[in-house]
Amino acid sequence: MVDPNAKDYVAVVQCDLARQRCSGYGCEKAFFDRTGGFAAYPKEKPYRTLYMTCGGCCGQGMQRLLTDLTRRLKKEESMPKERVVVQLASCITRDNFHSPPCPHLELLKNLITRAGLDVCDDTFIDEISEKRRREGRYTGDG
Repeated sequence: MVDPNAKDYVAVVQCDLARQRCSGYGCEKAFFDRTGGFAAYPKEKPYRTLYMTCGGCCGQGMQRLLTDLTRRLKKEESMPKERVVVQLASCITRDNFHSPPCPHLELLKNLITRAGLDVCDDTFIDEISEKRRREGRYTGDG
């Protein structure tokens, strides 16, 4: 389990396809309110955040972006990658009205880990989607 107290920078990765019709407001509000996937992050701690997409299927472009981010943080601010956490948005990790979970989810996690970064699941947890999951309307297979 990732300790959010040991992190200073949160890179939120959203599905490129979902982002075409989603502003990311729910993810940003969940972070601001420290709800959903961000509930463990202490409110009193100031974090820097960056919102980006996976780059499109299969998500390999994301690794290049994260490598650039960690390289620049180290060079410009002397921040080691151990202070960065990648939070995969719920549009990637959960069945929802945008789509089923990303079919490349394990690849994305592997790429993040290979870049030397910690990864966490989920951001905004939509009440309607949660209700539909409980009802069995979302099955995870499309």
